Amino acid sequence: MKINLGKIKAVSFTEARVKERIRYYLGDQLIPEASSFKYLGIIICSNLNWAGHVNYTLQNAWKAPHFIIGILKKGNNTKGLAFTALVRPILEYGAVCWDPHREGRVSSLNRVQKRAAKFANNINESVWETLAQCRLIARICTLVRAYTRGLAWKAIGDRLLKPCYLNRVDHNQKIRTRSQRTDVGKYFFVNRTIKSWNRLPAGLLASFLCKLNTFGKCVKKVVTSKGNQVGVECKLVK
Repeated sequence: MKINLGKIKAVSFTEARVKERIRYYLGDQLIPEASSFKYLGIIICSNLNWAGHVNYTLQNAWKAPHFIIGILKKGNNTKGLAFTALVRPILEYGAVCWDPHREGRVSSLNRVQKRAAKFANNINESVWETLAQCRLIARICTLVRAYTRGLAWKAIGDRLLKPCYLNRVDHNQKIRTRSQRTDVGKYFFVNRTIKSWNRLPAGLLASFLCKLNTFGKCVKKVVTSKGNQVGVECKLVK
């Protein structure tokens, strides 16, 4: 198999202020260093900041509504279905890992949905789940895979620990939270979702071993009804 050297980049992930440059070679060819790269459609930066991917998602997401507007002229149902079929997948692809926590980026993503609701002859946007709620549901369902030691998630699941003690209002599936010094660690998918997981009703988590689709529907009902009590939160941009 021939390897295309033009598509290979070397990216170092570190929090050190002074980075010691390491040179990587493939045979005699020096692999160029980069600060970010695209893997399976997701832009990953060396500092694990997802601003680049959020901007990339917004660019692609705004192209789809313009394409739909140019084709569809009538039919509220058709316009709504076109949005959920063509635009929402762009806004939700891989969102488990890059779900933004800053209000500015969350608002930028929400504007796409507001534009779609206005295009569909002023459909009430409240009939749709917010994008933040959809991302939260996806994160909780993904954490279930790690909690149950699912394939490809066992490494993360092995690091989930039980709390040192349980209060009377806690459920048996509660996961120990981990303190973090930086925003990268604090808002990492696992650490961020643990807080939402611990706020879920005990009755819901008692049946999480059922089919994931069924569990996801139950989580959706709880998230859409309780909102911020479960964990839809964001951080103001200073």
